[in-house]
Formats: sequence, structure tokens, C-alpha cells
Amino acid sequence: MVSHRILVVEDNPDNRVLITDVLTSLDYEVIVAGDGAEGVEKANSERPDLILMDLSLPQMDGWTAARNIKAVPALNHITIIALTAHAMVGDREKALEAGCDDYVSKPIDLRELAGKLAQYLK
Repeated sequence: MVSHRILVVEDNPDNRVLITDVLTSLDYEVIVAGDGAEGVEKANSERPDLILMDLSLPQMDGWTAARNIKAVPALNHITIIALTAHAMVGDREKALEAGCDDYVSKPIDLRELAGKLAQYLK
């Protein structure tokens, strides 16, 4: 079976390691980016199957990165799931308006994340 490729855009090294470990244990191939600008660059060069996008990022925030990725016709089919500690009323809608296809709040519920990945990577 060919594993799906997931781009993790996350600036916190501890979160990046945790998410990478979980994804690799689920047999996903992981690509990492440490900020939004690098995330857009890696989306262009690596063409992942799905992107997990932190929203509070240096250089370029996740909302802007998601908008930039979705603006490229060759990339706009890629599912983007926002990973964020922004869990206030309206934050989910703001993420969806920016081009994210779904939303998972931090701390991440690993079962919820695994379920969403399975849903989008059929």
C-alpha cells in the first residue's frame, strides 16, 4: 500500500515531533515545515495529499498560508486541516473561510485526528 504524504506546518518543535511520531505510527509519510511561508513552499514542491496547518505561525500565519495554497489551481484540491489552540467562538469559521477544509483544536485528540485523516484520505 502506498502511504499518503502529509505536510505538517507547525512552529513548535515539541508539537512537530509529537504529530510526526503519531503520523508515522499510522504509516503516513511526513513532510515538515516550521512556518507558513515554508509551508506554502513545501506544498508547491512536495504536493502532499493533506496538510495539517497550525494557524499561529511566524513569517506567515496559517490563515494566510492556507489562502495562498488554495489560490494555486494545482494545489487547491489538497485538504487542509487547521490545528490550533484558537478554540473561541468564530475561530472555526475563520479557519474555514481562509481555505481550511476542517479544524482540530489543541490539545489534539489523537483519535479525532486519526478519524479525520481516514475520512479525507480515503
